[in-house]
Amino acid sequence: MNNKLYVGNLSFHLTSDDLQDFFGQAGTVESARVIEDRDTGRSRGFGFVEMSTEEEAKAAIEQFNGEDFEGRNIVVNEARPREDRGQRSRGHGGGGGGYGGGW
Repeated sequence: MNNKLYVGNLSFHLTSDDLQDFFGQAGTVESARVIEDRDTGRSRGFGFVEMSTEEEAKAAIEQFNGEDFEGRNIVVNEARPREDRGQRSRGHGGGGGGYGGGW
């Protein structure tokens, strides 16, 4: 296990500071970040918290998973490494095509 936790089902008004304060009850928080939509800046309802030790991370999972935080039962578990999803198009069409040969 590592020290980084995934936190889901967050209320959309919470900030990274709120997350840091809440998880501080379980130990030393190295970092806390609520993930925001790139275009709107609005919370996406999940975030990541990094605790200072593996033991504190395990304690935070046990203490907070399924618990109420600002009116929502949050999900807390070990963060998994990000999957490589390859190149992502941002709405610029597919490309390809060409002239079909025969010149």
